[in-house]
Amino acid sequence: QASMVHSLIEAYSLLDQMKIVTPKVASMEEMASFHTDAYLQHLQKVSEEGDDDHPESVEYGLGYDCPATEGIFEYAAAVGGATITAAQCLLDGKCKVAINWPGGWHHAKKDEASGFCYLNDAVLGILRLRQKFDRVLYIDLDLHHGDGVEDAFSFTSKVMTVSLHKFSPGFFPGKLNLPGTGDVTDVGLGKGRYYSVNVPIQDGIQDEKYYQICETVLKEVYAAFNPDAVVLQLGADTIAGDPMCSFNMTPEGVGKCLKYVLQWQLATLILGGGGYNLANTARCWTYLTGVILGRTLSSEIPDHEFFTEYGPDYVLEITPSCRPDRNDPQRIQEILNSIKGEL
Repeated sequence: QASMVHSLIEAYSLLDQMKIVTPKVASMEEMASFHTDAYLQHLQKVSEEGDDDHPESVEYGLGYDCPATEGIFEYAAAVGGATITAAQCLLDGKCKVAINWPGGWHHAKKDEASGFCYLNDAVLGILRLRQKFDRVLYIDLDLHHGDGVEDAFSFTSKVMTVSLHKFSPGFFPGKLNLPGTGDVTDVGLGKGRYYSVNVPIQDGIQDEKYYQICETVLKEVYAAFNPDAVVLQLGADTIAGDPMCSFNMTPEGVGKCLKYVLQWQLATLILGGGGYNLANTARCWTYLTGVILGRTLSSEIPDHEFFTEYGPDYVLEITPSCRPDRNDPQRIQEILNSIKGEL
C-alpha cells in the first residue's frame, strides 16, 4: 500500500511541491508515552523471533488479524516515528500541514494490537502535538470506528475525538453479539464526557450525504471546542470498490471534508488508515494530496512502476457502485440532533 501510494504521488509530480522529511524511527521511550513497557517488550521479542505461537501473545492481541511476523516491531516503530516526525514539523512551525499516509493505525490500545494496528501512531502524534497545542481535535473518517484513539483520550477535555464510521452489530471493532463501539451515545467519560463524538452510519452512503453530515458535525465541534491543532485520519476503506463493500464514496467526497478542515488554517496532521483496494487507496490519497496542494490532477494515470495495477481504465476517478443507500434521513437527523445537544 505505502509503495503504491508514494509512487503515484511521485508520478503526478506532487513531491516537488512539498518538503520531503526523512522520518526518525520512534524510540522505545517515545512509544512508551502511550504503550505499556510490557506490551512493547513482548512485541519486540516476537518480532525478533517471528514467533506467532507465543503463549502470551493472545493477551496482547497478537495473532489472527495482527500476526506476530518477523520485523513487525521495526515496521511499527517506523510508522510511529513518521507520525511523531510529522507532528514535530508542525510544532517547529516548519509547515501548516504534515502528511504521513502509511500512518493512521487507530485501533491499537496501550497494551494490545488490534485490527492490523500494532502501535497507535495517531495517539503518539496527538501526544507530541500537545507539547505545544493545548486543544487537539482528532477527526477520523475511516470506515471503522477510531476506538483506540477515543479510548486513549476518553477521560480528557484537551483532546476531542470525532469519528464517522459504519456501525452495525458485529462489524469491527464491535464484537459478535455485543453492542458495537462508537454509537452516538458513546460520548466520553469523567472530565472527557462530551469530548468524544460518534456518528454511526449505515452501508451505501455517498459523497453528498456524507459531506452534509461531516460539515454539520464539524461546524458544531469547531464552535464548541475551538481547537488549536487538528489530526485527520483519512482511511480509504470508505471508497467504492473496497473489499469491505460498505460505504459508496469517492475521493471527491472525502476531499470536500478535507477542504472544510483545511479552511480553519490550523496546524494539521494528515494520516492514512484502512484501504484494502490498493489501487483505489493510492488514487484516493494522491487526489487528496492534490487537494492539500490546491492542484487539479489530470485524469490519466501517468506511467510509473505500478501503472498496470490501474487497469482497465487507467484513470484517477472512481465511480460509485449502484448499491442502495441504507441510511434513513430521519435517523441521520436524530443522530445530528443528539450530537448538537451534547456538545
